[in-house]
Amino acid sequence: MQEILPYLINGVSVGGQYALIAIGYTLVYGILRLINFAHGDVFMVAGLVMVYTTTALPMYVALPLVLIATVVLGFVIERVAYKPLRTAPRMSLMISAIGVSYLIQNLAFYITGGVPQPVTVPIPWISENVLLFGQSTKRVTLVTPVLTILLVVGLVYLINHTRMGMAMRAAAKDFETAQLMGIKINAVISVTFVIGSFLAAVGALLYFTNYPSVGITSGAMPGLKAFVAAVFGGIGSIPGAVVGAFIIGLCEELIKGLGYTTFSDAFTFALLIVVLCVRPTGLFGEKVTDKV
Repeated sequence: MQEILPYLINGVSVGGQYALIAIGYTLVYGILRLINFAHGDVFMVAGLVMVYTTTALPMYVALPLVLIATVVLGFVIERVAYKPLRTAPRMSLMISAIGVSYLIQNLAFYITGGVPQPVTVPIPWISENVLLFGQSTKRVTLVTPVLTILLVVGLVYLINHTRMGMAMRAAAKDFETAQLMGIKINAVISVTFVIGSFLAAVGALLYFTNYPSVGITSGAMPGLKAFVAAVFGGIGSIPGAVVGAFIIGLCEELIKGLGYTTFSDAFTFALLIVVLCVRPTGLFGEKVTDKV
């Protein structure tokens, strides 16, 4: 048990980071029925902004700048790449999302020269080592699940108890009817992208404290696993995305603990295939019935 414990702790931490990314996927899909393939790259940009701002500016200025820059990027992506195609076939939106993903990666390649950028100025306090049950670990591994749960509780409150949350639920239920009822759909969608980008930025701050190097493809695998978590839990369901992310994070780290590190990524996608074969809507997904 003493040997497995560090992997359990890391699994919960990694699961929390995946959850923060997965919520962005599930929120956008819930309203637009769009898989935002650029979301992992938004996460990567947050990491790069973290590298450059923490090097040049005081930490109390740098961290808010990371959040603001990431939120602005998510807002601009929605307005420039997705809004003009809102009435286009869904395939056009998907192609646009893939194009945005490659555009961001190429811009990052131009800026960094394709060289992974080290996090030379770690975030104070959370990057320090602490002892837990006799095991040494970074404090960020303990902070991540707590912060993730607090942010999810705040998001659920916003969705269930505010006017904007009511508008988001209405748009997710019936996009066209919500428009006819006077809901400002553009504002709802923009807020959705802003929330998703903000959570991805928080996830990036936590993730790159644990893995202190940011490359142009650093968002690819975490983004893909977060997407798997969203589908696994039932895409469109916030609790499903969170539960799916924690399960995937734990399984991934436990497989590493058992000595099968090579297969940890493969297991994630194999698990998804098995779950979708048994329950195509995911763990918390609702069965959709077609009206005739």
